[in-house]
Amino acid sequence: MTYGVDIPGIPEVEPAQHAGPMGALERALAGVNKLTLLFGMVALLVASFVLTYSVFSRYLFKAGTDWQDEVAVFCIIGAVFLCGAWVQAQRGHVGIEAVASILPPRANYVRMIVVDVMTLAFCAFFSWKSWTLFHEAWVDKQTTSSTFSPPLTIPYGLMAAGMTLLVLQVLLQTAAHFVRKGERA
Repeated sequence: MTYGVDIPGIPEVEPAQHAGPMGALERALAGVNKLTLLFGMVALLVASFVLTYSVFSRYLFKAGTDWQDEVAVFCIIGAVFLCGAWVQAQRGHVGIEAVASILPPRANYVRMIVVDVMTLAFCAFFSWKSWTLFHEAWVDKQTTSSTFSPPLTIPYGLMAAGMTLLVLQVLLQTAAHFVRKGERA
């Protein structure tokens, strides 16, 4: 049940790889997740450099910047939402292991399916709402209220794309519960 936790003595569990079309989808999404992970790392570095520059320019050189907050926030939004599918692929989101440890194996299996289906429903709704926000911002040409005024399609698009990737990841993991054992690689 534990994925990637650095506790001595706990064996690391690798996510199951499947054969056939499902395995191809898993490998394709894993490739996309690696790209978004790289983007997330770069985005967090950019955000840290922008915020550091902002502090130095304001306090050392008395030069104000009106763009740094939005650039940093947009970078962080991109990193968080686009990397969500990678985190889910590692099963790295917060989970309550105490319940899993006291349930019998069959009940725990049913619990995992129910949690994955509920997660899928929530993420699908969130993804749909994110795309409606993106569409509204695109059609109405919405921008932020600052003097820098970047388009709101940037954060909404990052949020929508990230949630869509997360939905695909959770969908694959939910479908994996129903794949026969012989179809695993």
